[in-house]
Amino acid sequence: MDRRSFIKTMAAGAVATSMLSSAQLLATPAATSALGAGRKPKRLKAGDTVRMVAPASAVEDRHHVMIAKESFEAMGFNVQLGEHVFAREGYFSGTDQQRADDVNRAFADPDVDGVIAVRGGWGCNRILPLLDFEMIAQNNKVLLGYSDITSLMNALYVKTGMTSFHGPNGFSYWADFQAQQFKDVLMDGKATTMRNYKEKEETLTMMTNRTTTVTSGKAQGVLVGGNLTVLTSLCGTPYFPDLTGKILMLEDVGESVYRIDRFLSQLQLSGELNNVAGVVFGHCTDCDPAGGFGSFTLHEIFEHYFKPLNVPTYTGAQFGHIKANHILPVGHVVELDADAATVKLIGSAVV
Repeated sequence: MDRRSFIKTMAAGAVATSMLSSAQLLATPAATSALGAGRKPKRLKAGDTVRMVAPASAVEDRHHVMIAKESFEAMGFNVQLGEHVFAREGYFSGTDQQRADDVNRAFADPDVDGVIAVRGGWGCNRILPLLDFEMIAQNNKVLLGYSDITSLMNALYVKTGMTSFHGPNGFSYWADFQAQQFKDVLMDGKATTMRNYKEKEETLTMMTNRTTTVTSGKAQGVLVGGNLTVLTSLCGTPYFPDLTGKILMLEDVGESVYRIDRFLSQLQLSGELNNVAGVVFGHCTDCDPAGGFGSFTLHEIFEHYFKPLNVPTYTGAQFGHIKANHILPVGHVVELDADAATVKLIGSAVV
């Protein structure tokens, strides 16, 4: 299919999607258009109300929550805290039911315009069976988070056809870069392009924050994925997205190289990698080889799994467990350019 036909197909799919009821969306969970593009949430604006929820790990320091709240207030939002943000059940922020209730209530409340995860960690998988996906499908809103929030984002896309946003949690480093990303993508609806920027260095060329092209080329498709560890944990469940024709985004933190190898092996052996349109791997923070006899580098692992796919692929993209974490829409069509090392949004991800 040429690009012009592709765009026409997308437009027709978007019109058809807007006419579907929530029941129909749930009946065809990952196919809100011929290409599986998600339904866009309403853009946020200054004065809107966002609710912070803690669907995963417990909050260890209340000051972190207050800093997150004040950061969003500084951007012009009214901020509410979920009822169980400060609750604790073992290493979770409340029981599974309490955490699920906070997510359900945030989407059900007509006075709430956006939902922000305060942190990741672990726990979102456990609340997926307790979420009211039919109600959520009728209350499409911006959901922002990353790391363990990968479970929520991909499950919402699969079960409701919604677009959500892989980007900084409330606990993240909210400075000028992140605030501008938030404004560009979620408020102004810009079709942004993710590219790595040169950090404050006096060198003639980039010494850090570099990318590597694994396989050259360009590809378009719906963006899915997120944290590799979390996405792999969904494999074989009703919440794992169909990767056929998709641009797969991956990142991770604090994992040994052999574990990255193991996770990618799981995706390969399950057949999930066979029909992807392209792959972009962000930062693998603190994933350096442990050393010792027979150790592989991350690049060798990426070459082993991604090169045989023969689809555009690059690694080292500027998203993941880093300060300058780009906001990328899960469920939205993007164009990946593995040679230019960019991911470009095709049109606005919000309405």
